[in-house]
Amino acid sequence: MTAATHSPLFPQVPAVPDSADAVLEGLDPEQREVATTLRGPVCVLAGAGTGKTRAITHRIAYGVRSGILQPASVLAVTFTNRAAGEMRGRLRQLGAQGVQARTFHSAALRQLQYFWPKAVGGSLPRLVDRKIQLVADAAAGLGTRLDRGELRDVTGEIEWCKVTQTIPADYPYAAAKAGREAPRDPTEIAHLYAAYEDLKRDRAVIDFEDVLLLTVAVLQDRQDIAEQVRAQYQHFVVDEYQDVSPLQQRLLDLWLGDRDDLCVVGDASQTIYSFTGATPDHLLDFRARHPGATVVKLVRDYRSTPQVVRLANGLLAQAHGRAADHRLELVSQRPSGPEPGYTEYTDEPAEAEGAARRIRELIDAGVPAAEIAVLFRTNSQSETYEQALADAGVPYQLRGAERFFDRPEVRKAGLALRGAARFGGNDSRLDDVVDLPSQVRAVLSGEGGWTIQPPAGSGAVRERWESLTALVNLAQDLAAARLGATLADFVAELDERAAAQHAPTVQGVTLASLHAAKGLEWDAVFLVGVAEGMLPITYARTDEQIEEERRLLYVGVTRARERLHVSWSLSRSPGGRHNRRPSRFLDGLRPGTTPTVGRSAGSVGGVERGIRGVDATAVPRRAQRTPARCRVCGRTLTDAGEMKLMRCEDCPSDMDEGLYERLRAWRAVQAANSGQPDFCVFTDRTLMAIAENRPDSPAELSRIPGVLSRKLRSYGAEVLAICAGQELDGEIAVD
Repeated sequence: MTAATHSPLFPQVPAVPDSADAVLEGLDPEQREVATTLRGPVCVLAGAGTGKTRAITHRIAYGVRSGILQPASVLAVTFTNRAAGEMRGRLRQLGAQGVQARTFHSAALRQLQYFWPKAVGGSLPRLVDRKIQLVADAAAGLGTRLDRGELRDVTGEIEWCKVTQTIPADYPYAAAKAGREAPRDPTEIAHLYAAYEDLKRDRAVIDFEDVLLLTVAVLQDRQDIAEQVRAQYQHFVVDEYQDVSPLQQRLLDLWLGDRDDLCVVGDASQTIYSFTGATPDHLLDFRARHPGATVVKLVRDYRSTPQVVRLANGLLAQAHGRAADHRLELVSQRPSGPEPGYTEYTDEPAEAEGAARRIRELIDAGVPAAEIAVLFRTNSQSETYEQALADAGVPYQLRGAERFFDRPEVRKAGLALRGAARFGGNDSRLDDVVDLPSQVRAVLSGEGGWTIQPPAGSGAVRERWESLTALVNLAQDLAAARLGATLADFVAELDERAAAQHAPTVQGVTLASLHAAKGLEWDAVFLVGVAEGMLPITYARTDEQIEEERRLLYVGVTRARERLHVSWSLSRSPGGRHNRRPSRFLDGLRPGTTPTVGRSAGSVGGVERGIRGVDATAVPRRAQRTPARCRVCGRTLTDAGEMKLMRCEDCPSDMDEGLYERLRAWRAVQAANSGQPDFCVFTDRTLMAIAENRPDSPAELSRIPGVLSRKLRSYGAEVLAICAGQELDGEIAVD
């Protein structure tokens, strides 16, 4: 487990349950229904903190222990290596060894490696870990220069194409239909995508998405192989089903064949990865595809206090759209706690300092640093909080940074532990220690320089100590969970975790984006930067995009067990214009604001039985994507220029006319100097958007449609200077 989970690294249970019925002990009625409904399609709608992992692991264990399911015939699929590792650990504790718990990609890669010689011949092409260098090489081959930001964005578009099964020629149409903000001309991206695929073939390599695509192709083309896979796996469990992409759903369909022993678990209100191709439609349409399905709703929240749950429910009560129609009304099962706090700051540094000060107070009051998190919308916000925490003497870890098992001190410690496990009988340091934790401490003290007391201060030395301490803590938890565990057992556990990137606890406050925080939880959570332009983010313009931003905030709120603090700042930097306001999502929820007329209560917990024999084709098709609307009059926008401004051409504008004219004059100079037309610098629409928004920082300027990273680098400083009213050398005067 990570620092963000409340339970120990290894679930502490007195012993493996002594019978199948004992597996069911401690489950609530809805969780028990999930665990005992082992045949036919089952859809589990599980709200945040309602024990969905507990329900599905007990389901698998009960099926195995009762003899209804054969361990080797079960495939449990989830979305992260961490979640898969946690599921395997829980199943071991419940006496259900032999069950495969993997990610979609891991399961597909295993099958592809096994069947490739039979289906294609030879060995499987090499899998590349990161495709960004290949994209850069493909662009260079076309004579296209991509800066760092464009390279990342184009790579993201290629990934989206592959998981949505879009070929290069279809990209411009598919991107427009999906409402995607292409980082470059869509036709140019289509050419880059095609060149990337050609380059992979030339170099005989495959990427992450190819693993799924090739597995799908093998199962579609070779009926004998498909039948062999289906003979192996006869019962499927899919976690986080709201995040399934069309490609993953296609693979799942091929695994299933014409069978329906499938259990899916998800929550449409936690759909936050649509930009990667994930869609909740498969979850929401499950009953339509499987009319005989049993639907179980988990709403008993065991994670958060009533005060946190009330805010979470309030956020969704104001939501709109298809996911909101299926929202769950959570019911806290925990004792009462403090009300969420709300604080407004003058600027971002003050907000960071305020958060660090409160965190220091919590730690001094006894809250472990590993049980505190600071969550933000974009990774670019982390630097300010890293500095503030360092200044306050608070240890922290940045989630999504260098992977734990890739750290030099962890690799070195692993080698030392492996050597001690093999030749420990000749190591004098281990003569007087017999239990596993003492052995690990002795090895790390000698080889790694680990000490019981932490070093003073922060920085690299402290981070190194934190890494080694995480290994010591892992040994203690393994010894408590497995009586008689040896050093060799510990090394095997480390190898398994390294393969799955299932890192142990690191003591320190977690800094993470809201996307990276999904699936985690802490005692105290600080949601920072909750202001218009950040939540919702500026480039979220359609109703559908706005609602996903609301769900992102909902995910952040539901990470907190006891303490939740929400904050925002009025300007980016000290002395800046106070042109920000709190997020609209907080209207009616924070003190002093008028309650918004909400929707009716969401779904309550319970069980819905399916009706056999219903024609699934009779279910009406879902409504079309919600269009963009004018922010002034509300009319539907179809013109690309109007969509860029988010208002009708003839609706009133709050544009600074003088600023607009200065920008036009500056653009004329830039165009003349570079020998290109004016619109190649910035279009009139983009200049109008700049004049309407009046950005005062590179981050704010980059959020305006048309200001791509290349143009931000070339023109950003001068545009911001003009917006600030500064005179530029060579600027044409405007009367």
